[in-house]
Order: sequence, then C-alpha cells, then structure tokens
Amino acid sequence: MKILITGGAGYIGSTICSALEDKGHTPIILDSLINGRVEFTKNRIFYKGDIADEALLETIFKEHNDIACTIHCAALIIVPESIEHPFEYYTENVSKSIKLFKKLNELGCNKIVFSSSASVYDDVENFMVTEKSKVNPRSPYARTKYMMEMVLEDFCKAYNMKGISLRYFNLIGADPNMRSGMYNSNPSHILGKLVSVYNGREEQLKITGVNWATRDGSGIRDYIDIWDLANAHVLAVENFEKAFEKCGIDTPYLTINLGTGEGVTVKELVNSFERVTGTTLNKVETEPRFGDVGGAYANIDLANKLLNWTPEVSVDESILKALKWDEVRVQTLKY
Repeated sequence: MKILITGGAGYIGSTICSALEDKGHTPIILDSLINGRVEFTKNRIFYKGDIADEALLETIFKEHNDIACTIHCAALIIVPESIEHPFEYYTENVSKSIKLFKKLNELGCNKIVFSSSASVYDDVENFMVTEKSKVNPRSPYARTKYMMEMVLEDFCKAYNMKGISLRYFNLIGADPNMRSGMYNSNPSHILGKLVSVYNGREEQLKITGVNWATRDGSGIRDYIDIWDLANAHVLAVENFEKAFEKCGIDTPYLTINLGTGEGVTVKELVNSFERVTGTTLNKVETEPRFGDVGGAYANIDLANKLLNWTPEVSVDESILKALKWDEVRVQTLKY
C-alpha cells in the first residue's frame, strides 16, 4: 500500500516510514522541513510543502492516486513553547489540519490515522487511563490535539470518512537500524536530557517536579519505544477496517491508547539510565515546568484487541538505542 505521511521527515514520521517500508508498504512524505530533517527523506518519495497547500495535495494524489490512507503526524509538539506561542500552535495544529482533512476528503482519501497525545487526559487516582477516562487538556498543545480529535470525529460522521486517533504516551528510543531518531540538539524530553548530560553537552539534569502524588514524588510516565509505536501504525493501516469490525459498535471513529501499560516515574527512568550506563549523573530537583502534570500511563487492552498490537521493547533497550543513535547523529550526520 501507499500511505501519505504528513510530517514524515520528523522523528516519529520517519520511523513510521521505516516500519512501513520494512513491511512492504510505500510511504509518501509531505513535510515542510521546518522541524523535519531532509536526510530522513533519502530514497523516499518526498514532497516539500505545507499540509494546508491544496494545490500540492492535488499534485500528490494526481501522481499517486492509489494512496490508501493518510497518517497525520505533522504538528508542533513542545508544551512550554505552546504556552508562550499559542497562536502558532493553533494555526499549525488546528487550522491547517482542518484544511488538510477537508482536502483529503475531497480527494477521496477517507481513511485517516491521527497522531494524538495522552496529554489530553485528566488526572486519575491510580494514574492508569483508558480511552474512556476523563479528558482535561491543560496546555495549548494538548488542547490542539483534543480539538483535532473532535474535528476528525465530526468529519467522519458527516463526510463518510473513517478515522483512528492514536493517543501517544512518552516516546523514547530510536529506529533499531539507526535510520532515524531524536534530532533536537537542545531536547526538552527527559531521555534526550539524560543523553546530553551523559555526553557532556549539558552540565546538569533537572528533574522538574518532585511533589506529585506518586510513589517517589516525581511525575509518572509511560515510556514507549518509538519502534513499538511505529509498528502500531503499520498495524493500524493494515487492520484499519478490521479494527472497526472488532470494536463492537457502529462508529466511523476510534480512539486508541499507545503506551506500554506500565507506569515509570521520572526518577525511576533516571535510575535505569544510570544503571545501564554505569554512571552517576549530576542532577537537581526543581519546580515543574509550565504545563507539566503529574502524569499517567496507558491501559492498552484496546490496542491489543483492535490492532493485535503489543509493545516489545524494554526501557533499557530504548536507552541503549538512544545512546547509539546519539553517536550516529553527532559523528556521522554532524548535527
């Protein structure tokens, strides 16, 4: 199958492209390269441009009229940045996505897999959330994701479309064959910070928030390996219609959690990193960042039922892959 991947030159999108290729599918990448990396498009069908560019979308579908599904990954994703720059986040993540969905429908591409986020969930007492748990997006970034879930659901009901929103938890790791990985030289995510401190690019690790109602006070997360996540997208595409058949209700729209099903605190992740690397890092405990929450981890029963998906990569394996990718990124790719 040919699959359109918006944001296909990014960390998530490029890894999904690799997973699709490994299963015999052909990704068609649409990316503006504002955040993506052009090297992640090498030897792939690539269109540089904006997701709201209707003429470009028409060209893509004219040249590839057998595209079976769109995986929409393109978005701005940094929570503190979204608080400082909400206009940009609502423009890029909401306004342009609405135009994209409308044009896809006009072009006859009525199957959409949407990259959503677990940040839409409210706090729950035991931190484990199901797809039916209460939502309470508390940052502009999270609100853009939930808004687009609602838009997609409404479009599916009104315009003969079908959509699956995949709510991602906390991504770590890299492609096992080192084709792609996290590429921000000043990462905001915890594992990127750990790698930067370990390799001497940053002096100190800040554990942001240590007074949450968790077992050690640090935030609780669900650290899912990027390769497990990418393979979930392959299964979502391959089992798209079957997922709707299995869900047991007559609906054109589904929401599915993608995590490991296990909660790991930030301090526990730091301890794992120190154990795997045999080092003790310089670290300090600080106040939470704007937009930080106590956290959550996923109940993944629905992903297993509808997609036949089970995560396989351990946190330790993800840490090792992240360290290996960092060497590739710095020494070979030079950024």
